[in-house]
Amino acid sequence: MASGEAPAPPPPGVPQAGRPDLRLLRRVGQVDPLSLDSYRAHGGYGALRAAFDLGPAGVLREVTDSKLLGRGGAAFPTGRKWEAVARNPRRPHYLICNADESEPGTFKDRIILEHDPFAVIEAMTIAGFATGCERGYLYLRGEYPLAWERLVEAVVQARARGYLGQQILGTECNFDIELRKGAGAYICGEETALFNSIEGYRGEPRNKPPFPVDAGLFRRPTVVNNVETLINVLDIVVEGGLRYAEIGTAASTGTRLFCLSGRVVGPGLYEVPFGTRLSELLEMAGGVIDGRPVRAVLLGGAAGRFHTADELDVELSFEATREAGTTMGSGVVMVLDDTVDLPAILRRIAAFFRDESCGQCVPCRVGTVRQEEALARLAHGRPRDSLADELALLDEIKGRCGTPPSAASARRPPTRLSRHW
Repeated sequence: MASGEAPAPPPPGVPQAGRPDLRLLRRVGQVDPLSLDSYRAHGGYGALRAAFDLGPAGVLREVTDSKLLGRGGAAFPTGRKWEAVARNPRRPHYLICNADESEPGTFKDRIILEHDPFAVIEAMTIAGFATGCERGYLYLRGEYPLAWERLVEAVVQARARGYLGQQILGTECNFDIELRKGAGAYICGEETALFNSIEGYRGEPRNKPPFPVDAGLFRRPTVVNNVETLINVLDIVVEGGLRYAEIGTAASTGTRLFCLSGRVVGPGLYEVPFGTRLSELLEMAGGVIDGRPVRAVLLGGAAGRFHTADELDVELSFEATREAGTTMGSGVVMVLDDTVDLPAILRRIAAFFRDESCGQCVPCRVGTVRQEEALARLAHGRPRDSLADELALLDEIKGRCGTPPSAASARRPPTRLSRHW
């Protein structure tokens, strides 16, 4: 750096950029996302070489030992999923990176894809090698034009330099990636609806079973992981699954990405070990703007749950949030203070799910509309019969059509969110 030259600013939305303790975000802001050489200079493709040394069975062992759980919300063990596809005798096998990041308030995948695209390509190649997939699909949200441009360039460079295609790095590994762009349908973030979209059909979920590991894309064994899950594999194959499992908690290993937004001093993408408490995460971001009181924190996205000010001590791990009746979902942490119109937020979420219902099932197609109507009556102070009856109706709708807790938060006891009506 020339004398007197100002340091490069951190990437937009990554307050921790450049910190040495980062794992998933360590290259963000440090590498040129358009240069394969820059990626290699920062350790890129060392994981792929380590994977080739381990062999497919060795990679599967390390991923299983790591106890890596999927970061898409379902928290399914990644090793079990990979092993099921690897051992399936039906061919061909397919790999899908689900980058259809359509959950409101989520932007972690976008930042990774825009600033560290080669990491995703390398991780997909390792996953394909371990599970016997020769073709991978990266399904990207259509509203991410910069990520698309950088992914296209990264795939072209990787293919030209022998990191994709036939006999990668002189081995017997054959794997290539096809990029697909979504058309803005929220439902296509669900894996089986995503299959339909790639195959050229309407994005509607399929019945399970059969499960994707047996009959996924084109009715063949398929591995589906999101961006955050896949990039964890890079460290796992380099340092070993058991060492990776020492980070976080016993049941939730590694680190997690959280998308902080709303009325917080330092919004952006944060990486913390599992076991960090929600209150600690808010402190890292500087707390609420102007020191105002927290009214609610939406955890997990629109399909997550609101936490009131007295519920911020929850541990951010799969086991603790499950026990508390909440979810980390896609990693959304949306902070709302006492200046925010909470009923308006709830109604907006209800309208979102009304619009984004695929309409395949009657309970969802009708229930999301009835839910929005009930919230509108509450917002205008005109509940049907009584407040208790209206809250009971919302509870019944949630039970019948599986609407998310966030959109049905008015059903909670009057001492909590419903007092704001």
